[in-house]
Amino acid sequence: MDRRIARRVILIAGLIVFTLSIGTLGFRFLEDYPLFDAFYMTLITITTVGYQEIRPLSQAGRVFNSFLIFFGVTAMFVAVGAMTQTIIELQLQDRYGERRKKRAIMRMKDHFIVCGFGRVGRNAAFELQRAGVPFLVIDRSEQRVERAMQAGMLAVLADATRDESLREAGVERARGFIAALATDADNVFVILSVKTLNPGLTVVTRASEEDSEEKLRRAGADTVFSPYSIAGHRLAQALVRPHVVQLLDFAGQAIGLDVTMEQLRVEADAKLPSRRLGDLAPRESRLIVLAVGKPDGGMIFNPPADMEVSAGDVLIVMGEQPNLRSLESALTKPR
Repeated sequence: MDRRIARRVILIAGLIVFTLSIGTLGFRFLEDYPLFDAFYMTLITITTVGYQEIRPLSQAGRVFNSFLIFFGVTAMFVAVGAMTQTIIELQLQDRYGERRKKRAIMRMKDHFIVCGFGRVGRNAAFELQRAGVPFLVIDRSEQRVERAMQAGMLAVLADATRDESLREAGVERARGFIAALATDADNVFVILSVKTLNPGLTVVTRASEEDSEEKLRRAGADTVFSPYSIAGHRLAQALVRPHVVQLLDFAGQAIGLDVTMEQLRVEADAKLPSRRLGDLAPRESRLIVLAVGKPDGGMIFNPPADMEVSAGDVLIVMGEQPNLRSLESALTKPR
C-alpha cells in the first residue's frame, strides 16, 4: 500500500511538472515571453483561474494554448482527484490498520511482551523474531514504534506504566514479559503493575545499576541481567577461556548456520516411542542434549543416553533447526 501511494504521488508530481514545462517552453518560443511570464501564463491557464492574457497571442499561440487548455486542465483534474483519493486511502489505511492491530492483539495468547524498544529491547525483540514466537512491542515513542513496525513486528504506541495499556496488550494472557525501559525506577514500576495483573507471568529485566538488582527482584522480576557485569565477565572469559566463549557465541548466535540451542519441554500427554534420551536424540540426528531440567528446579548436565525423561522435564538441546523441530513435535505430540 505505501509503495503504491508513493508511486502515485511521484506520477502526479511528474505530470504537473511535465505540463508546466511544456507550457512554459511553448509560450517562451512561440510568443517570445520572458521565462517567468511564460511560466505564469501556463499556470493560470491550466488552473483555470481566468485572468486575461499577459499580452495578445498570435494565431500559433492561440492554437498552442487551446491544446494546453485541453491537456493541462485535464491533467490538473486528474492530479487533484488522485491526491484526494490518496489522502482518503491514507486515512482509511490508518483507521483499518489500527483495527487490524487491535484484533491481532486480542487474538494473541501465550505471547511475549517487550516493553521498551531502546537498544536492549530492540535486540530482545529481534531475538524473539528470529525464534518465530508471537510477541508484541510497547513503547511510548512514535518513532520507535514505527521502526519496530518497519521491521515486521507488531508494535503499539502506549504508556506501559498505565494498567489499561498493559491490559490492551494482553498481559493477562501473556506468557512472558521483558521490561527494558530506560531507568530502573520505570522498570520497577512496570514490573509491579504486571505482576499485579498477572502474578504467574514470567518477567525478565535488566538493571542499569548493580544496587537495583535486588529491588527489581523484590518487585517481581524472575530474572535480572546486569549488562555491565555480564560484559565484564565475558571480557575476562575471552582472555582466560577464549574457546569456551567462542562455543557459547556459536551456540547463542549460530551466525550463518542453521544450528541453535533450544529448550524443549516433555508434555504430559506426549506419545513417545521411547523415553530414553538415546532413542529420542540418536547420534544420526546430530542433536546434542546438553542438560535436562527437572520440574523441581534441578539440572542434570551431560545426561547419559540411557536416562529416561518424564513429563515436565525440559531438554536443553543443540542442533540443526529441522531436527530440533522434529524432536519438539515428538515431545509435544498428544496421544
